[in-house]
Amino acid sequence: MTLRLTLAGVAVACIATPALAQNAWDMPTPYGDAVFHTHNITQFADEVRAATDGSLDITVHSAGSLFAHGQIKDSVRRGLAPIGEILMSQLVNENPVFGVDSIPFLAASYDEAEALWAASRGAVSDALEEQGLTLLFSVPWPGQSLFLREEVTEPAQLQGVSFRAYNNATERMAQLLEMIPTQVEAGDIPTAFSTGRVASMITSPSTGVSSQAWDYTTHFIDVQAWLPKNMVFVNTSALDGLSDEERTALMEAAEAAEARGWEMSREETDTQIAALEEAGMVVMQASDALAARLAEIGAIMADEWLEGAGEAGAAILDAYHAD
Repeated sequence: MTLRLTLAGVAVACIATPALAQNAWDMPTPYGDAVFHTHNITQFADEVRAATDGSLDITVHSAGSLFAHGQIKDSVRRGLAPIGEILMSQLVNENPVFGVDSIPFLAASYDEAEALWAASRGAVSDALEEQGLTLLFSVPWPGQSLFLREEVTEPAQLQGVSFRAYNNATERMAQLLEMIPTQVEAGDIPTAFSTGRVASMITSPSTGVSSQAWDYTTHFIDVQAWLPKNMVFVNTSALDGLSDEERTALMEAAEAAEARGWEMSREETDTQIAALEEAGMVVMQASDALAARLAEIGAIMADEWLEGAGEAGAAILDAYHAD
């Protein structure tokens, strides 16, 4: 009798355990724990867990520890992970709409970036839906600015300088400046500089601080060329597999994370630029000559993007400029 009761208890436990764990989600993200995007996503996961009493439990795997940055989207699409975060412009080769936020000087402030996101969100969401993915939220980095090893006032000074690229837009910008682009992920920045693979970069002050840019660059030129966004998305089949209550909790937490993340990004800009200066970097504005050349490059890249994006791109820009 005792044995039968024990076996019965084991059987009940085996039946119950999958039910309790069926919505334990792993979430790969590409950036480290010190980055504000990761802080925001961790809070998002905590809020989902609290709102569902633990029935939807999201574990954040930061810094590419579960899947490398370039693998995250496909891992979610294939169901290897139900949810993930990537830099949106990383997918520009799949569809130009993913690169609209990386056109230099198209949206060079938070207000402009918000207007551009409002104009492009529907197209981005539709492009993800075609691959069985559902957009949850998106949060921008602070404006992208130049990190250099010397003061640069003339565009000619950049010719031949090795440059860290992280997407197609930064690679194209380097080419137009006659620099030498090399693709380097955020986590590899210090090594790339120390080994001589790159000698300059354009990135957010957040990445500059998290990678301790003052160890290998001396000048920060605050151009705020664009505000690229990270986006969080979920496998649509996994989303459909949630209960109504869990799905509502996830969507409400996503809405809160987007609003909170934009505010965190705004605060991050001033805080991290001050941190760069405190660490000994020279913080300066672009010279008239450099600003003029960067503006020319922005116009060239906008035309190139529009040519590839076609009617969908034109609709986005029309909506953006209408505001």
